[in-house]
Amino acid sequence: MLSVDKTLPKDPDELRQFTALLLAEVRSQAILIEKLRHQLAGQRHHRFGSSSEGIEQLQLALETSEIAVAKMTAKLRLPEEEPKNKPKRRPIPDHIPRMEVELTTGDDDCAQCGGGLRRLGEDVTEELEYVPGRFIVNRIVRPRFACSGCEAFTQAVLPSRPIERGRPGPGLLAHVLVNKYADHLPLYRQSGIFERDGIDIDRSTLADWVGKSTALLEPLADAIGRHVLAGQAIFADDTPVKMLAPGTGKTATARLWAYGRDERPWGSDVPPASWYQFSPDRKGQHPKDHLTKYQGWMHADGYAGFEDLYRSGDIREVACMAHVRRKFVDVHRAQGSAIADEAIKRIAQLYAVEKEARGSPPTRRAALRQEKAKPIFDDLEAWLHIQLPSISGKSPLAGAIRYALTRMTRLRPYLDHGILELDNNTAERAMRSIAIGRKNYLFVGSQTGGRAAAIAYTLIETAKLNGIDPQAWLADTLARIPDYKINRVDDLLPWKNAS
Repeated sequence: MLSVDKTLPKDPDELRQFTALLLAEVRSQAILIEKLRHQLAGQRHHRFGSSSEGIEQLQLALETSEIAVAKMTAKLRLPEEEPKNKPKRRPIPDHIPRMEVELTTGDDDCAQCGGGLRRLGEDVTEELEYVPGRFIVNRIVRPRFACSGCEAFTQAVLPSRPIERGRPGPGLLAHVLVNKYADHLPLYRQSGIFERDGIDIDRSTLADWVGKSTALLEPLADAIGRHVLAGQAIFADDTPVKMLAPGTGKTATARLWAYGRDERPWGSDVPPASWYQFSPDRKGQHPKDHLTKYQGWMHADGYAGFEDLYRSGDIREVACMAHVRRKFVDVHRAQGSAIADEAIKRIAQLYAVEKEARGSPPTRRAALRQEKAKPIFDDLEAWLHIQLPSISGKSPLAGAIRYALTRMTRLRPYLDHGILELDNNTAERAMRSIAIGRKNYLFVGSQTGGRAAAIAYTLIETAKLNGIDPQAWLADTLARIPDYKINRVDDLLPWKNAS
């Protein structure tokens, strides 16, 4: 412990200098403590659950890698090679109920000579299907007929199936996809659940199904993307996901991007949709590629990578008040700041106006905002300018105020345009499913696996936005899409199959 007598200067001028330095040091330490308290409060609020066991991480790594391989194989139409260590297909257990369907050509006479047909035998294809709550087996029977006159052979053609040479029905494929991407069940857990029902389906088999299903459904996800980018205003956000780095055994930080269209707040009957894209990093070139054909407004956070988009003039920025509010909430939670509390209350007044305007036509919304929201907005901006000089420039509160003033300048367009929103919550809601799923699957195995996830999220989340059961819709779509003309794929969009 230092001796005060030995450390304090005796000269009055030196004592004053020492006191000034001491006060500066105390001030610096106080700011540091304030920042650390702020960070700690944020970490406590946003912390994730405990990490999974190592064996689960290994299972997930295998799962995501196998999905990527299956998707690439299906997309490139590569010949399927049976690996030596691939689990052998076991017969479907006899205890699973069978639903027999007999397919015939419908002809009683030979198409070539007119002679009568006699039955020679039949081909049976068993397809494991899943209806909500139970497994069944579709037993597809195709009798073989031969003409009694000319011995010509005839048989009904086996309908196209989502996975050729495979045995899963469209309902089972839909069930696996929804379990993984909507209900956040990794494939190795699904395999265990099926095993309890007496069905032995290896995780690698499920991964193969997911990869090939998403490859088959990719044109439909692209159609949803075109629908989103046809909007006058969209919502954009991104979130990190871990991706295995090839050859290192480590993970890199990749991104999933969400672009949303939702015009329901201003009374439009255009169906809402979410379009997801995957990238191996967060470089600004990726959203530039995604939005190369888009022109209109974009609600987004302050990500610097979007600046090139705004400079082009084709895309106009709308900032997010929810991000502004969140900064003040974090400060108030950590410090109990009266200024932060007042800012939160003033922002709440803006949201009260939005509640009143919701569902009204754009012209009515714009008029209501000019009358009620603009004075509140202007007063908040002026009040923040007044508060800033009165607090430490290095404090978290000062940082929140500077952020608010910067973003509010870019949020002003919402006051004049009824098709715009006060925040970017549409895109943030689109990220919730990924944030929850990320705790379960931990990472994607490759870029191909990441793109497969983006396709699945696009389809499932868009169905949910339209109040449609994603499993029922995907089951119907997977049954129809193998033979569907690519130029008519828009007919399969979820809102066109609501019945």
